[in-house]
Amino acid sequence: MTTPRDLLLVSLERTPRHPVERGDLSLALAGAEVIDLLGAEAVRLDGERIVPGYLPGLPDRLLAQAAESLVRDAPYETVDDWLWRRGRGLADAYTALLEDEGQLIRQRHRGLPFRKGAPVPADSPARWQAADRWAAQEPVLTALATALGYGAEPAEDAPGVVDEAVTTVLAVVNDALQELAAVRQRRAIEEAAFENIWRGE
Repeated sequence: MTTPRDLLLVSLERTPRHPVERGDLSLALAGAEVIDLLGAEAVRLDGERIVPGYLPGLPDRLLAQAAESLVRDAPYETVDDWLWRRGRGLADAYTALLEDEGQLIRQRHRGLPFRKGAPVPADSPARWQAADRWAAQEPVLTALATALGYGAEPAEDAPGVVDEAVTTVLAVVNDALQELAAVRQRRAIEEAAFENIWRGE
């Protein structure tokens, strides 16, 4: 299993502190991909720029796709640019992949046999591994999940993460999530103001 897969499974089994949008999850999954690519030595960071290395034979389809989609020309892509580009629709892509593999199932609604419910983790080794990682408070998974709103309040630094490149990625993920929240808040304020104008308030 990979960090993005574990993060998705954890997110489906935990109650967040606040509603988690698909866009937030997608950004975090894209960050998790970079961290796994760092671990596989498929990339390295030069400051905040993702410098591709060799293309290893990655068994995970979406992680392999991520490695193949890296910008391979200098000055390369920043982690922030990667999150916004790669993250587009990534939560749906991982959900679909895990459903295809039988790692996620959709329970049918009572009384509505033709309507499927939200995806839930199947009872499988993948689910147990993600749960074990979460229970052990594995630093990277915990930091990503906490940034999304699962578990305790996020700390300024990810405790237990000693790798400088990983710390950089986690910090950029946090900044991107805050930026997305600010965009949503600004949009809500603008929509409310527009509605008030039409009402004559």
